[in-house]
Amino acid sequence: MSISDKISKLFKLIRQSVKEENVDATTGSIDKAIVLLAVPMILEMLMESLFAIVDAYFVSKVSMDAVAVVGLTESLLMIVYSLGFGLSMGITATVARRIGEKNPEAAAEASVQSLYLAFFLTIPISLVGIFFSEDLLGMMGASKEVIAEGKNYIAIMLGSNLVIMLLFLINGIFRGAGDAGLSMRTLWIANGINIVLDPCLIFGWGPFPEMGLTGAAVATSIGRGVGVVYQVYHLFRGKGVVQIHSKNWQLRPKTIWSLVKVSSGGTGQFIIASASWIFMMRIMSQFGSAALAGYTLGIRVIVFTILPAWGMSNAASTMVGQNLGAGFPDRAEKSVWRTGFFNMIFMGIVSIIYITLSKPIIAIFTTDPEVLMYGSQCLSIVGLGYIFYAYGMVIANSFNGAGDTRTPTILNLFAFWVLEIPLAYLLAISLGFGPNGVFSAIVISESLLTLAGIIIFRRGKWKTVKI
Repeated sequence: MSISDKISKLFKLIRQSVKEENVDATTGSIDKAIVLLAVPMILEMLMESLFAIVDAYFVSKVSMDAVAVVGLTESLLMIVYSLGFGLSMGITATVARRIGEKNPEAAAEASVQSLYLAFFLTIPISLVGIFFSEDLLGMMGASKEVIAEGKNYIAIMLGSNLVIMLLFLINGIFRGAGDAGLSMRTLWIANGINIVLDPCLIFGWGPFPEMGLTGAAVATSIGRGVGVVYQVYHLFRGKGVVQIHSKNWQLRPKTIWSLVKVSSGGTGQFIIASASWIFMMRIMSQFGSAALAGYTLGIRVIVFTILPAWGMSNAASTMVGQNLGAGFPDRAEKSVWRTGFFNMIFMGIVSIIYITLSKPIIAIFTTDPEVLMYGSQCLSIVGLGYIFYAYGMVIANSFNGAGDTRTPTILNLFAFWVLEIPLAYLLAISLGFGPNGVFSAIVISESLLTLAGIIIFRRGKWKTVKI
């Protein structure tokens, strides 16, 4: 087969992946299954990261204090994301395992119980966000000006966290079932609306009121809300392999407890990671608003490529879950190594771009020389570890897909709390390297986390986990 034929075949497969429903990862070519699952997941995360970049661009036009507010708020929102991602991991692993066992009714039952958990978890977070927004920003070390700028923003973002939770959770159900294309379309709709509304509500374009930074929060809530409505329609009225009916709404404590056990590890690892980012932001705030704004912009750009790579690693999670359910552990392991290889190629290319073009990239968002300096330093230093991140996220999601959420939780605890935070404080403050010390600590800890994950993965105990 000629090169042109191979390229034509690849593009045909990519087009198929966007439309494909209910991908069965237990048969046929592993590479084909990776493409069918990974492409929609990558496109899904690409839209999420595109929104992050566009939102950062518009917010940066409001003020640098507004950028700092977004950075501080997202550090707190990482707790919400942790719960959402953790529960999503649990339901993806459970649904994938049930689908591999050819038991879609049990998959639907678990999906309903996960919705009950989502409602329970979001109520206290909403109350804290609405009534203690100023206190939360003050706790993060924000100045009076930053608090005044961002109190409404953080109240809306935390107050509407149920929408965030459901968006992640239901997409996790779709992914476990192999409906990666449906997950992709959900986030494209949600974030597409968000991107359109962002400048309208921030700057008051056309008939819309000028709401400043608060408008960014309103746009996000509306966009994600529409996305959830789209999800719910397909979950209850769609033609996917997982369909929820009235009989599935019975409360089943045993299923909930099983889901809690699987999800708690995933939630724990994200809480550990996200809480460490709060402390990293706290360290960065010691160097002033310019350093904090530069760090926020740098991380936003990094997220632009981390999220698509995370989308590819989600494919490994689904493949591991389905193949273990079908009784094919060796195929599950081979799928992980192949997915990690493809992810490494992508992240390696991005690393070269970030290291060589860090200043022009950050200059898109700011002309402030100090903010530009810190943002470009963040981008180029953190970019050094991209190849490690590529394999690290695939390995972590493979553990999660197998239902072994305990292993990556322990790894995260040591990498972020025993190593990263103390190292960042030592390098940045004690040894006087400033923000560069924080950036370097990120690279060192993430790289060691990946190496440890690979060593443990090769031992193969994840193949025997029961869920």
